[in-house]
Amino acid sequence: MGGVKQNIAKIGETFAADHLKAHGYEILAHNYRFQRGEIDLIAQHGNCIVFVEVKTRRSLKYGFPQHAVTKQKQRQISKIALAYLQTQNIIDSPCRFDVIAIHLSPQFDVLSLEQIENAFDFLPDPDMV
Repeated sequence: MGGVKQNIAKIGETFAADHLKAHGYEILAHNYRFQRGEIDLIAQHGNCIVFVEVKTRRSLKYGFPQHAVTKQKQRQISKIALAYLQTQNIIDSPCRFDVIAIHLSPQFDVLSLEQIENAFDFLPDPDMV
């Protein structure tokens, strides 16, 4: 069961990376892990570092993919993004958080792909404040 979800996620991430590259983004990292979380894609567009959460679904039965990026998920992504900026020594770089929502057909063709720029703002972990 987890294998099917992982496969759909990987397919979505590949489509998302291709989309970003086609629009002039440089992919800096795939599945960047920190502690117990990860950011699907980290890209650079001009001088901006873009942290991208990819959500892929084959059915809209449970809503649009982008609605799965909850406040808790936003906090987790923010924490990982901060760690990335610190480890790369680019803490002062402009950055933003995008969501790419992908709806696939049962045959894994892209029915829709939407990039939501500035989907959310940095959300500090309450334990960090």
